[in-house]
Parts: sequence; structure tokens; C-alpha cells
Amino acid sequence: AMNDWAPIAKEYDPLKAGSIDGTDEEPHDRAIWRAMLARYVPNKGVTGDPHLTLFVARLNLQTTEEKLKEVFSRYGDIRKIRLVRDLVTGFSKGYAFIEYKEERALLKAHRDANRLVIDQHEIFVDFELERTLRGWIPRRLGGGFGGKKESGQLRFGGRDRPFRKPINLPNVKNDFFGEGSSEKRNWSREGTRDWRTRDRDHERSRDKRRPERERSWTWGESEKERDFKEERSRGRERKDRDR
Repeated sequence: AMNDWAPIAKEYDPLKAGSIDGTDEEPHDRAIWRAMLARYVPNKGVTGDPHLTLFVARLNLQTTEEKLKEVFSRYGDIRKIRLVRDLVTGFSKGYAFIEYKEERALLKAHRDANRLVIDQHEIFVDFELERTLRGWIPRRLGGGFGGKKESGQLRFGGRDRPFRKPINLPNVKNDFFGEGSSEKRNWSREGTRDWRTRDRDHERSRDKRRPERERSWTWGESEKERDFKEERSRGRERKDRDR
């Protein structure tokens, strides 16, 4: 129902997340199929209160935990910062999780820190969804929110790309096949009858004009013949004078 519609998903559904207004009935890319078939269990090794944790993404790969603490501590006391790194290389993957001590600080950071520029990168900030949003499927399994247009795998329903409100049109039948109200059908038949009548009138007027055109064509041909004869007679007179 339209009354229950919201731009942010209240429960994660891969099929709806793949639709700009959450109304798709068939997956439009393979990643959505993978997400629908996936059974994801959140990482049990992650500790902390998920309702006090922020997700920070699009970080500069050179940004450190110290830099994040310097920036995000202005919103309130931080309990823990976890910058996600590659297990093999140890390099940053460009996103982190920040846990606050108070909900007030969390909400303030969520409101003010989004699109903040840190180390020449505009960051993205949202609540942690892995442990708080029911049915969550991460991006690596075809789920998630947001995405780049170049990949063709945009996901909607999150803060980055919220759902657009669907157009609620009434169920109108197609009059092309004779459906709909009797008034519309009568109007259609009358329109057809008027068109046929107009076509017959056009044929009659064309038949009337045909003799006139034929007379004009005959007149045109006789004029040409007369001009040709006159020109030929003048040519003969010139030859006679030359002799």
C-alpha cells in the first residue's frame, strides 16, 4: 500500500533493492539472482553494539584510524574504531566501523558527517546494516545498496540511493481492443464513421476535379504543339531568306 511506502528499506529484499521504486517482479541482472539465493549470516567475530555503530565508506586508502578518530570524535565519545584491512596485504579497503558510547553522538555524526571530505575524499556515512537490517545481503553476494552506474548493478532503498515513490495509476483498460466504457466505444465507432464519410467525400471531390485536370493537360499539350509549329515556320522563313 502507498501508505506504507518509505524511501528507506525497513527490511532487505534483493529484488526490491534492484528496483528504483521497489516494484520489480523479475530480477534484471545476475547479481540479484545470486543475492536472492544467498543465505548470509553476519560475522560472529564482530563485537560491539550495532545500534551505536556507524558505517563509513569511500575513504582514502591512506586514511588511518588516528585520522578517523580525530574527525569523528568531535561528535561525541568513541568506544571503538575498526578500519577494515586486507588480510594478506594489510592495506585499507576504504571503509570502517565507528562505535559511539551514546546514541546522541551517533545521530549527530550520521546527520553531519555524511559527504564530509577527509584526505581529499568525500565519504559516505550510514548506520550499520549488517546486524540491524533484517534479511541483509552484502554487496559481494549481489546485495547491498547504492552502486555505480557504470556497473549496471544499482541498488536502491538505502541512504545513498533511496527508493523513488511509484506512480499510483488507476487500472485503465485498453480501448484499442473494444474494452472500457460504452461511451468510449461509441465515441470510437463514431470517429471511425466520420473518417469513412470524410474519405468518401474526398473521393467524390477528386472525381469532379479529374475532368478539369484532363482539360488542362490537353490545353497544355496543344499549346506546346502550336508553339513548336510557329517556331518551325520561323526557321523555314530564315532559311528561305538566306538562299
